[in-house]
Amino acid sequence: MTEENKINKKNCGGKGKAMFAYGIIQLGSSVVSAVALAVIAVGFCSVKQESKVFNECVAEVQATGKSTSNSVRFCNGGK
Repeated sequence: MTEENKINKKNCGGKGKAMFAYGIIQLGSSVVSAVALAVIAVGFCSVKQESKVFNECVAEVQATGKSTSNSVRFCNGGK
């Protein structure tokens, strides 16, 4: 009976290491996902700022008497 217990313990040891490795991989992928989401959120902040500046540019050019389409063209770098 003691030999049988030793064999069972050896079989479980391999499974334990595999489960530990799986847990580490899952934790690592969660960290990578969190970092990626943080980078995306920071990217949206700069887009928001850029759109605010663009809208101010369009409003300023429209105040000079140009149409909306001409104002947008001007703020996009057109003539």
